[in-house]
Amino acid sequence: MNLNLLMVEDDAPLAAMLSDELQRYDHQVTVVGDGGDALLELARHRYDAVILDRMLPKMDGISVLERLRREQATVPIIMLSALARAPEKVEGLEAGADDYIVKPVTVEELNARLHAVLRGRRWNNAGAPSDTIEVAGLVISPARFRVWRDGKPILLPKVEFKLLAELARNAETVLTRAMLLERVWGYDFIPTTNIVDVYIRRLRIKLTEDGSEDPVVTVRGVGYMLSA
Repeated sequence: MNLNLLMVEDDAPLAAMLSDELQRYDHQVTVVGDGGDALLELARHRYDAVILDRMLPKMDGISVLERLRREQATVPIIMLSALARAPEKVEGLEAGADDYIVKPVTVEELNARLHAVLRGRRWNNAGAPSDTIEVAGLVISPARFRVWRDGKPILLPKVEFKLLAELARNAETVLTRAMLLERVWGYDFIPTTNIVDVYIRRLRIKLTEDGSEDPVVTVRGVGYMLSA
């Protein structure tokens, strides 16, 4: 798959190296050096994915992420950072990153992560069930990409919707993190981040913000289950 990529990286030698290597995979790569230029590029042009450095001059990567997601931008974003502690990773994912990679990174891994994120974002309408799923007071319509709880609509971004739909299809069955990574994100490897736990947390907030009971059950050391 040939991709049109935007790379936001202020380390010019690193940006040049990654850009050259990614172009060997037949990707097109546009490089900018700060967050403001990234926002301008995304307003003017369509990109398949963004590789976003966290520590940028003027406007840092977290601020760029938050603004894009606040404006309902759905472009897949992979955050690159030398900050490797779990709270820093969680902050990046909660700001809206689809993945978080700690530097240094090989181009082979970066390319694999790009494809994994895009596989996870793809909603295969031809293979997706069109029937409505009803469980735990939830009505989920994969065909319409809509969710209601007790008759009230719940707006979910694509990844959270796919996560809920997968849990709902397997209600009362524990799904391991590895199963969810493969079915929702398309990962065939275990990433270095706790991305499943982050998105489960986001989903729980949306499902319970009106005071409703949390239907997602944590099975310690195993994974998650939607209680019917």
